[in-house]
Amino acid sequence: MAALLPLLLLPACEAAEPVTGILAAANIDSVMLIGRTVPDAVVSAVARRDCSMVRLDRGQSYCRPEEAPPAPPAYCTRSLGSVDCWRQPPLALPLPRGLADGRATLTAAQEADRTRRWPGLW
Repeated sequence: MAALLPLLLLPACEAAEPVTGILAAANIDSVMLIGRTVPDAVVSAVARRDCSMVRLDRGQSYCRPEEAPPAPPAYCTRSLGSVDCWRQPPLALPLPRGLADGRATLTAAQEADRTRRWPGLW
């Protein structure tokens, strides 16, 4: 099939016009639908990263950089009339009860979702 593509160009430039029009329409449609051109989608699939010409138009890098893991939340405790927060829990024993109810780190499912590759198929 790929060997037959150059044969489309043999008659003259007129034979290439419908092909280039179809490719241009496909690229415009893909930018509107998935935010990247057809070649960008191929590069993204091969590189397993989010790559797009749209990012270059915005003055960013071609491929989205790897996201750093989120910073751990501050450890906050009640104090007399206020709240005290630290980057790390205090070394006091027993450890004062924190104000946050949630987890201090991501679960395995959250981390897998955060590091999932585009388009989420790998």
